[in-house]
Amino acid sequence: MVVPFYGPDPPVWTQCRVCKSYPAHVLSGLLSIGGGKSVGVKILLKFLANYNEDVKSVALKNAPENLKLTSPDIQKDIVNAAAIETISVIISDIGDELFSIMIDESRDISTKEQMAVVFHYVDMDGDVIKHFIGVEHVTSTTALSLKMAIDELFCRHELSITRLHGNDMMELLALVKVTKSHVDITTFFSYVANVVNVVRASCKRCNILHEKQATMVIEALNNGEIESGRGLNQNTTLKRASDTHWGSHYDTLISLISMFSSVIDVLEIIIDDGSYVEQRSEAKILLTLMQSFSFVFTLYLMRAILGVTNELSKALQKKNQDIENAMSLIKVYKKELQIIRESGWDSLLDQVSSFYEKHGIEVPNLNDTLVTPGRSRRKANEITNLHYYHVQFFYAVLDIQLQELNSRFSESNTELLICISCLCPDDSFASFDKEKLIRLAKFYPRDFASLDLLKLGDQLNTYIIDMCSNKEFSNLKGIGDLARRMVKTKRDKAYPLVYLLLKLALILPVATATVERAFSAMNILKTRLRNRMEDEWMNDMMVVYIERDIFSTVNNDVIIQRFQNMKNRRGQL
Repeated sequence: MVVPFYGPDPPVWTQCRVCKSYPAHVLSGLLSIGGGKSVGVKILLKFLANYNEDVKSVALKNAPENLKLTSPDIQKDIVNAAAIETISVIISDIGDELFSIMIDESRDISTKEQMAVVFHYVDMDGDVIKHFIGVEHVTSTTALSLKMAIDELFCRHELSITRLHGNDMMELLALVKVTKSHVDITTFFSYVANVVNVVRASCKRCNILHEKQATMVIEALNNGEIESGRGLNQNTTLKRASDTHWGSHYDTLISLISMFSSVIDVLEIIIDDGSYVEQRSEAKILLTLMQSFSFVFTLYLMRAILGVTNELSKALQKKNQDIENAMSLIKVYKKELQIIRESGWDSLLDQVSSFYEKHGIEVPNLNDTLVTPGRSRRKANEITNLHYYHVQFFYAVLDIQLQELNSRFSESNTELLICISCLCPDDSFASFDKEKLIRLAKFYPRDFASLDLLKLGDQLNTYIIDMCSNKEFSNLKGIGDLARRMVKTKRDKAYPLVYLLLKLALILPVATATVERAFSAMNILKTRLRNRMEDEWMNDMMVVYIERDIFSTVNNDVIIQRFQNMKNRRGQL
């Protein structure tokens, strides 16, 4: 059975493997109209039949009137059965192997917090495998709430928590969320979202924005402010940030800086020519905010921080990421943030001042007393603008990032990762250190008993001689290559304790792309027109779509039997 999906390309309709037809649970699984009403399904089927002869020859004709499988409940039961069997295949593939989980949360279109869960393990061939297990609705994003959701998921799939290993490197991307815990940063991103929504609210406004930007580029070229050349000064637009892709926040800020004058012009046009008083009022408020020192200062500060985070995020989103490279990137990230904190203030202030001068906006006197809107001056602490923006804003935001990094990568965590790097086969195993690898094993007392530690030392002696003298292991890159080569040459059986260390290192989650793809699928499945979709219904469809390669291997009879056993049926498939 193949569940069709509307992505960038038109869907390809294939015959249902369960009922040998094109029933509603296939054709409308992801395209149902009005929440899956039967009448909507039939209309859609007839519409598709008129454009596809294969569908037309079987749609709504090969079954009795009361057994056409167009009922929404039937559709949901069949997809649920398919999802359950797909997950069963994944769990069977994991078997008794150790695994870790990658989790992240994001809001769906109906503003419900959804937690995506991905299992991460090493298969029998030594390959690192990542599988989407499901999406869980969580009432909050606190650690306790997420833990309860994970416990419920483990119970539902009868999984043992004792096989769960690893630290969640996924949380590196949550550093942007941590930064947004600062109230002024949260307020700023809300303003940015409003600006983008207002300016891009209609085709007319988008056209005006592009025209203004094109005029500005031509003027800058004539004045010699920018250079011309192939690939330079291409058309751009004001980009909207996405909750499921944190790198998009950086792109939004860059586009806002480059199109600042054009955005101001569009807001002024809305103020003068807006169709409704509410539109003109909102545009006027946003225009005032955008020209405030606080907005521009935050814009450049977050651009600097996210500029560093963006490179790290891109690296961690690569499909095949290794722990050694991730640790190197994290060290660079911490160093860059520390440099910004220690010597970046003057540079940031110069950029903001230059920006104000370029756009003809008066720079406020930073030595004046800070006036906080909405607070009584009698109750407010009398501090200067300079003190607030330098100490309570600049230092505070950077310290949040640095503290979070230091918390997640404490001395023990850093030692763990340094020990893992000793497994790296690069440069003829130049990083090999027997004592550190034994220390690595001690981080996993459940897997290495005291006798195992003694055996590990002996195995490592033989292992490193074997590796360095064998040409098959001479040009390996990363511990992933090493694990695959050990399985291929049966060295995983000869050095089981060393191979166990490799597996423990490989299941530390580093790459983040799998979870982000899950959220992308969620946003296509649950749209503004289908915003009342039930959590279980959405989860089941996400499983069979994201894990469609696994789904395609599930036996027809297994899905049919699961479907029949759910409840008494009027007919048999």
